[in-house]
Amino acid sequence: MNVMQDPAAPTTRRELRQALRRRRRELDRREQKAAATRLCHALRRLPEVFRARRVALYLPNDGEIDPTPLLPWLRERGARAYLPVLRPLAPNTLWFVHYHGDTPMVTNRFGIPEPDTRHGAHRARRQATWTLDVILLPLVGFDDDGQRIGMGGGFYDRTLAFTQRPGPRPRLIGLAHDCQRVTRLPVAPWDVPLDAIVSDRRILRP
Repeated sequence: MNVMQDPAAPTTRRELRQALRRRRRELDRREQKAAATRLCHALRRLPEVFRARRVALYLPNDGEIDPTPLLPWLRERGARAYLPVLRPLAPNTLWFVHYHGDTPMVTNRFGIPEPDTRHGAHRARRQATWTLDVILLPLVGFDDDGQRIGMGGGFYDRTLAFTQRPGPRPRLIGLAHDCQRVTRLPVAPWDVPLDAIVSDRRILRP
């Protein structure tokens, strides 16, 4: 599918977000599966993912590209996988909780499966965000300059704001279907920059 030709047509970030979400939801199951396979092949070749031992990813929702085919490969390499969890008592921020086959799951208020908060509340099951090696996060849209737009809740931006300051931090890699690419995106001051954007067709290094 071609890049969206007129990014100025939607007059607000909200309208652009709606248009791009429709694009990814229009992909059928076969297209989604093929895109996920291509995406994960590309991720396995990235040096920062290949070296990583603590990798946060997400369970796809609302047509998001699926990174979970990466899980068996991570397990084979002895890497640990983590999922985002809506952090209680801290609005619009996230925990990252160790995820495996026996992790008790619930559905959060957005209808997205996540590790049970009571399970994740134990510190031994959570990983401090700054100690993760890589975070794979979903995007609603991206452009060739590496700008991105998310769902609008600001969960990742708030959680990852510390990466703008000196100190240890994870590598941040945004994931999307290539049909979510636009020629230019409006930039907001709170958008946390990414180290890379990977779609099923390309790898961008801002």
